[in-house]
Amino acid sequence: MTTYTARPISPGALKELRASDDAGRPCVPFVDGEGGSPLRCCLRSARRGERIALVSYAPLRRWAAGAGVDPGAYDEQGPVFVHAEECGGPAALEGYPFSRVGALRAVRRYNADGEIVGGRLLEIPEGSEEGFDAAFAEAFADPEVVLVHVRAVEYGCFHFEVRRV
Repeated sequence: MTTYTARPISPGALKELRASDDAGRPCVPFVDGEGGSPLRCCLRSARRGERIALVSYAPLRRWAAGAGVDPGAYDEQGPVFVHAEECGGPAALEGYPFSRVGALRAVRRYNADGEIVGGRLLEIPEGSEEGFDAAFAEAFADPEVVLVHVRAVEYGCFHFEVRRV
């Protein structure tokens, strides 16, 4: 049973990203001809024929703006796939999204000022839920940690966020 909640990109941020992304570029939708693109709006892979877009997203910047802090040099943006139109968000998730056994993930920890305060490499084990749960428990054992970002090591793509409850 998944212990922590993977958070998708918020509906408000998605609305903005579908107009202009966090790098100031317009959203350019396309049809995913093969399917499989990891959608950060609903935390699942795209199906063949769905209209999606690849946009630049700055998750820490957006969180920091809501928290009233400045992440300074820790602010970064990167590519994420989203549905080109509103999708309703994730359905009930079983396990953590984008959990392919053997895939490498960076589990990056942030404090209340939006500064990186550690992280670790996670090679997703056979028991992916237990592996993620252990990495998140380790992260949140530090009282300074308020949120965790999970990113792909290969491309640096943001996958999802987990916050202290």
